[in-house]
Amino acid sequence: MPGTDPREAASVINGELDLAHLAELPGRGLGADMVGRMAAVLVDLPMDAGTWGYRLAARGSSVSRRARDFLNADLDAVEELWDTAGFIGTGRMFKIQVCGPFTFAASVELSAGHKVLRDHGAWRDVVASTAEGVRALADEVIRRLGAEVVVQLDEPMIGPVIDGTVKPLTRFDTIRSVPVPDIVESLTGIVDHVGRPVIVHSCAAPRWELIERLRDVAWSLDVTSPDTADLDGIGALIDRGDVLVAGVVPSVRVGRALRAEQIATGLAALTDRIGLDRKVLSEKVIVSPTCGLAGAEADWAKTALAVCAKAGELLTADPDAL
Repeated sequence: MPGTDPREAASVINGELDLAHLAELPGRGLGADMVGRMAAVLVDLPMDAGTWGYRLAARGSSVSRRARDFLNADLDAVEELWDTAGFIGTGRMFKIQVCGPFTFAASVELSAGHKVLRDHGAWRDVVASTAEGVRALADEVIRRLGAEVVVQLDEPMIGPVIDGTVKPLTRFDTIRSVPVPDIVESLTGIVDHVGRPVIVHSCAAPRWELIERLRDVAWSLDVTSPDTADLDGIGALIDRGDVLVAGVVPSVRVGRALRAEQIATGLAALTDRIGLDRKVLSEKVIVSPTCGLAGAEADWAKTALAVCAKAGELLTADPDAL
């Protein structure tokens, strides 16, 4: 989300959405963005930062303390709001999201300066640490809110990881691709360890070779301009019973007015093109922005969430009438 005030962000999110989530506010700086937040989530993997970016460290640092302070402030804001609203202990759904292990490993350096992804043992350690840290965070949210927790793994760099195109330290420092079966095994291990419903999010081009193999999770994808392969992939995803979190609402302001009716109608048309029964729109499709809203103006972020909520209501009410 845009801005730096966790209470304001929590108020907007919980005011607009049935499936509320824990805000990330990268505008606050180091330790508040998607990668930096992991300094407060990972177990036994301290982090530091410098002009080069984030790096695994031998011991805790000011970055780790900042990340923990930001996370606690965000949790405090939601807990206060839920307490006032009478939501605590009601079992409402609440989503937490963290940087996925492969995007993390492609973004963070080891102490020697190489990307974590270059070292097979190091990224395996990140996978294990992510699993333990996310489970602990989910337990903390349950303790505070009495909510039904959903976990989202953000993997915007999964494509370069699969293709072996992650930028190395030097051009001689080759980072090999990670085979899809290894990625599936790792992410499945996290899903099993966390023991909560999981969404895997990537706002880049869908990697259907991964999506086809990683099942029993929801997939959050940008579906604004699907090609034939995307239509086939979406159809297979929904046919097998998994959920599509459909990224269709722009994450930054667009020139034209945006109405929930046109978003819902567009998704109905998409299911018609694929040949799916429209009832899947009320059972297996969630409406979302195409990606995070941190780069949006505050009023657009609120508008985007409101449009998502209203479009979801239209899909649930009577998708055949669209």
